Amino acid sequence: MKILITGGAGYIGSVLTRQLLAKGHQVRVLDILNFGGESILSIINHSNFEFIKGDIRCKTDILKAIEQIDAVVHLAAIVGDPACAKQPEIAKETNLVASKMLFDLCNSSLTVKQFVFASTCSNYGKMEGDGYIDETAPLKPVSLYAELKVAFEKYLLESETRPEFTPTALRFATVHGLSPRIRFDLTVNEFTRNAALGKELVIFGEQFWRPYCHVDDLARACALVLESDKKVVDHEVFGVGDTRENYQKRMLAEEIKKVIPSVLIKYVHKDEDPRDYRVKFDKISHRLGFKISKTVPDGIREINFLIQNKILCNPENKIYSNT
Repeated sequence: MKILITGGAGYIGSVLTRQLLAKGHQVRVLDILNFGGESILSIINHSNFEFIKGDIRCKTDILKAIEQIDAVVHLAAIVGDPACAKQPEIAKETNLVASKMLFDLCNSSLTVKQFVFASTCSNYGKMEGDGYIDETAPLKPVSLYAELKVAFEKYLLESETRPEFTPTALRFATVHGLSPRIRFDLTVNEFTRNAALGKELVIFGEQFWRPYCHVDDLARACALVLESDKKVVDHEVFGVGDTRENYQKRMLAEEIKKVIPSVLIKYVHKDEDPRDYRVKFDKISHRLGFKISKTVPDGIREINFLIQNKILCNPENKIYSNT
């Protein structure tokens, strides 16, 4: 299969690219390289890899990128609440307007038969009660980032498509773990890095829930959808994660303390954080057979090893953040 990954040099994309190459697929990456291209250096000469530097907001770049492509995994975006809040107009252009253009061009393409979109569990906003929510729950976005994801998800799921074109939306849990394009502006990674550097962890709103999933497993879910029966994934949305991997921030701190016993932790009570949700991931497990391969403790150990062995010269460098 010949697969295009938009944002393929990013945190999840650089992992997915390698997974698909290992499976024998041809992979083309379209990326603007806002955070550099070091993540693809080791595969740049791979016989099945192709790179196009381009912007999904540019129709010409999209048309070039989807030429003779069988499937598209759409990861390119302004990612995260802070990044979208910092540059709202670019976020709207990229995450919604450009995404719609990409989708429409794929739908009218002569070759593209599948479209997988990376959405987010942030779409749920704040749950009511203390139970679990799933794909049937109402969406209550509380940030521009989530609002744009919800809007494009709706566009994708309600679209009329040609019979051989299959779109799917994946609501990712909060990601963690090692990637060729490592990020430290993510909760598990940031907390672990700071603890490994001997800093006190100051945790706001320790009671709020969030599901977490390792970057390897989020990437594997994308590959799994590409390989699944099209009737099962056509115009469907799947949460991606594991029900057992829902954590409160205080629970994350406790897991970090098991790995780094010397860590100092300070909790600052906060009631106004509107994002608070526990997610059940039965649908992707039952329908597609998806199972995670790594847990939050695994991600903590990875990041701790990275810092303790000084594998990065300056893990506090801003290049490791989307903001």
